Amino acid sequence: MGSSKTPIEIDDEALAIAAEVLGTKTKKDTVNAALREVGQRLVRMRALARLGEMADQGDFDEFLDNKAAYRR
Repeated sequence: MGSSKTPIEIDDEALAIAAEVLGTKTKKDTVNAALREVGQRLVRMRALARLGEMADQGDFDEFLDNKAAYRR
C-alpha cells in the first residue's frame, strides 16, 4: 500500500466522531480508515447494483416460489 504526506485542514469535530465510530486513536489511522470505508462502500454499492441487474434479467427466477432451490 502506497502512501503520501499531504498537509490538509481537518474538521476536528468530524474527525473525533469518525474516530469514535471507527474505533481509531490517531488522526492518521482515522483518516485512513475513513478512506478505506468509503472505498468499501462504493464496492458494496456496485455489487448491489449488479445484483439488481441480475434480478432484472431473471437470474434468480428459479428461486421464486421454490424454497427447496435456495435451501440446498
